[in-house]
Amino acid sequence: MDDIPRSLPEKPVKLMDQFRFWLRQNQYSYRTEQTYVHWVIKYIRYHRLRHPSTMGARDIEAFLS
Repeated sequence: MDDIPRSLPEKPVKLMDQFRFWLRQNQYSYRTEQTYVHWVIKYIRYHRLRHPSTMGARDIEAFLS
């Protein structure tokens, strides 16, 4: 199935949509998905809407402390 060519979406896929897709592919429960999404949103808002790919260990430590 991986050999099937896929067309690119017209718009870039949003980070949270990618994350939810990953959680569902790995068969996390819906309640776990809700909780993880909640914490990711809190993390992003804490860092003034910066994309997580631009952050590192210091940013995680700052959020957790």
